[in-house]
Amino acid sequence: MKRLLSSMLALSAALAGPPVLASMTGGAGAPQTGAAAPAPVVTPSDFSLTRDVKRTVLSNGLTVLTKEVHGAPIVTVQVFYKIGSRNEAPGVNGIAHQLEHLMFKGTTDRPVQFGRLLGALGADFNAFTYYDQTAYHETVEREKAGAALQLEADRMVNAKIDPAALTSERNVVLSEIEGDENDPSYRLERAVQAAAFPGSPYGLTVGGTRKDIEGFTSEEVNAYYKQYYSPQYATLIVVGDFQTGEMMKQIEAAFGKLGTPGTAPVGISAPLVPGGSEATLGKTPPAAPIVLKEAGATPLLNAVYPLPDVSSPDAPALKVLDYVLLSGRTSKLYQSMFESGLAADGGTLPYQFARGGWYTFSFTPTPDTDLAQLDAALLKTLADVRDHPVSDEEIRRAKTSITTGTLLDTRSIDAQATSLGIDATTAGDYQYTDKFLSALQQVTAADVQRVAQKYLQDGARTVGYFEPTKAEEGAGNAASAGGATQEAFNAGPPVDPAEVAKYLPAFQPSGQASVTLPEKYTLGNGMTIMLLRDTSTPTVSLSASVKAGREFDSDANAGLVDLVAANLLSGTQTRDELTLAKLLDDVGAQLSPAANRFGVQIGGASRDQDLPVLIEGLADILQHATFPEAQFKRSQARAIQGARQGDDDPGSVALKVFRKTVYPPGNPWQVFSTPETLAALTRQGALDFYKTHYRPDATVLTLVGNFDPAQVKALLNQKFGDWTASGAAPDVTYPVIGKPAGIVKAQSDLPGKTQAVTYLGYQSIARSDPRYYASLVLGDVLGGSTLSSRLGTELRDKQGLTYGVGSGFSALKQPGAFYISMQTNPKDTDKAVQGALGILRDVRDNGLTPTEVSTSKNALLSSYTVGLSNPAALAATFTGLVSDGLPLSELTDYQAKINAVTPAAVNQAAKELLDPDNIVIVTAGPVAK
Repeated sequence: MKRLLSSMLALSAALAGPPVLASMTGGAGAPQTGAAAPAPVVTPSDFSLTRDVKRTVLSNGLTVLTKEVHGAPIVTVQVFYKIGSRNEAPGVNGIAHQLEHLMFKGTTDRPVQFGRLLGALGADFNAFTYYDQTAYHETVEREKAGAALQLEADRMVNAKIDPAALTSERNVVLSEIEGDENDPSYRLERAVQAAAFPGSPYGLTVGGTRKDIEGFTSEEVNAYYKQYYSPQYATLIVVGDFQTGEMMKQIEAAFGKLGTPGTAPVGISAPLVPGGSEATLGKTPPAAPIVLKEAGATPLLNAVYPLPDVSSPDAPALKVLDYVLLSGRTSKLYQSMFESGLAADGGTLPYQFARGGWYTFSFTPTPDTDLAQLDAALLKTLADVRDHPVSDEEIRRAKTSITTGTLLDTRSIDAQATSLGIDATTAGDYQYTDKFLSALQQVTAADVQRVAQKYLQDGARTVGYFEPTKAEEGAGNAASAGGATQEAFNAGPPVDPAEVAKYLPAFQPSGQASVTLPEKYTLGNGMTIMLLRDTSTPTVSLSASVKAGREFDSDANAGLVDLVAANLLSGTQTRDELTLAKLLDDVGAQLSPAANRFGVQIGGASRDQDLPVLIEGLADILQHATFPEAQFKRSQARAIQGARQGDDDPGSVALKVFRKTVYPPGNPWQVFSTPETLAALTRQGALDFYKTHYRPDATVLTLVGNFDPAQVKALLNQKFGDWTASGAAPDVTYPVIGKPAGIVKAQSDLPGKTQAVTYLGYQSIARSDPRYYASLVLGDVLGGSTLSSRLGTELRDKQGLTYGVGSGFSALKQPGAFYISMQTNPKDTDKAVQGALGILRDVRDNGLTPTEVSTSKNALLSSYTVGLSNPAALAATFTGLVSDGLPLSELTDYQAKINAVTPAAVNQAAKELLDPDNIVIVTAGPVAK
């Protein structure tokens, strides 16, 4: 479960997912809720997250927040409990997180993994533990909202917490923590936090410590559950396509009988262990830096300054200060840390919680910069904002970015619900964000300087340095062929969806969801354009792709494609870097290029009224980028440091070794950048690549949002119509390879780590393969979900061997790999690998049951509706299909093609596509002792 959310609670929309698509509607047979009028165009100053929210308190103390959002036929159900790691103390650190895991183990009425129940509903679901709350959330088709409510009501009071469940899930929690401990930045932040806030629960880790977790008994966890998981400690948020009156009847039926009538809601929960102070202000920080000298690849700096709690009137000014310090390329720390060439990576964030807060600064130096030099630059910049007022332009830009960012980040119904839940449980006021944004408009330059002087004094901070030491060399990357060890493994009976179905609450069949396809046309220069008008929000989502991806990297120039993408915003023929940044930052528009295997993807978003600015920025970087030498050198240094960090990460190393073992030299799939290849790249090489590969006939652009199509067409023709290219677009050849002969193993030893990451697999099918849709069902049953798949049920839920396991077919326009990936303690790796191979053999030899196939198809169809319910995701999907040479009809035909998949087709695909006897097995991490 995700458990540490990097969010400023005043703007909890940072937790947001993608936006809702207005053009997606229920089809034949779907209950009709009435056509909603198009939302009026509003500016961020008019924006209100809570304008249409209704608050109701049931007689048992349950707080209910409902918000009708019509357009997409989906509903999100979220339950927030006012209990988190803020309530803990040494000895019980991690109990909230441990219980969160156990809440998926089943109830007395439903003794089945809840992940399987939610998966059978086709829900997009998860849970998280944070300082002030523990939350559970799922987004489903509207017809299934009642079922989701019943499941949440059931586990609110009937969760089955016994020694066997605790033992299994304890191992999973430890696996999760060990995965975090692989990251030196996590270990440094943990040490700094503990030193900054001794005696405060905010000095503890959210996930807990190994000692405390290993000491929990089922009686302790169950007592904690019985005390705090009750209506008066909970806030239920329901947002989506429903009628409030009917929804409240369902909520009352599911939750009204729980708890005790006449109980008042709890404002905020008390600490579990009396004594100590929750406050973060007023503590004396250590005088000297905390220094960690441990195995690692790169130095790190982390500093924290105590802040007041979320209710402080200084919160808006602190947020403006943060944006002035580090947001876009115009910000002060970007200039002093990144443009100076001192920092390779980093970030800042002011956290403010129910009882305290802190401002965190984390940076990674470039290869030729030491930590003292980096720290001095940080202190100098903070001194500057204390000593000199920031400009009115900086204040105005920060306010615009914060307000517009909140609007963009709360387009989806699940993001809106999460923001309401965070505000209700941390601030005690679900209207907090609206009030915060109103107060934000009153912040002045004097306010920003005042809070900088008040909270960012050098003597108030706790700072930590991570100084990497050289790890002992291990076994390296040698590959060996041979049979797997002959451990006896019995995967047990297959997961029986019929058993799951017995415990699913009843719901009406969903209607046939429909997707409105965009208008597609091609400019005279070959550039493909797709436009879809969506009036549900005053925003526009942009997705662009250029066929200039990593497939064009070679062993000699590996990393060039990423560096070109990273420098698109570094300056153009008409705008230098700062001028280009101001163009976007002044209106809060977002434009983010990033390379992948087959292309450079550019995501973007803006208010509808600022679409011309967004298009202007995109047109400029695609046609006129200049790659200034100074900026190129700085991004090159950052990339080199990033490559070194990747070589210290088991997941990155495992994937690299897996690809290099599966694919022969010269195959585009096995090319990875290294510090050496990155250091050899030149600005001229980047410019030459840009001129050759960035061309209109290799570019696809999609816009989804509130705009006039005729006006947008004219604008796009004006900005892109004169863009030209000569000759044929570059292409790449992918050599055909065969499967490995026998079992091929590779081990990459990374001393000093606590978890290993393993990949198993081989090259498989392409997207055009006739078995593609059967492979979707096969992959879903096998490893589509850590909580509900065959692999997840056996390796995680039953044996507790891994926090995360999954599998799939990377069926892209070129044949990709079939893979299984897992995270394990080194002592459990061999057992988990043998378990995975056993499951593959069982599915290959015995196939899937008709019920498994039927259940998977229903879940895939439901998740299709949920997954395409937002314009950002849909815009990216449109762009991806066309970039891959596939027709848009793949979207409209998806449901029919899934429905046409038969159990015989899936089982035949399993026989042909699963081969556990000829497979690559790669593990990266510490060698088991």
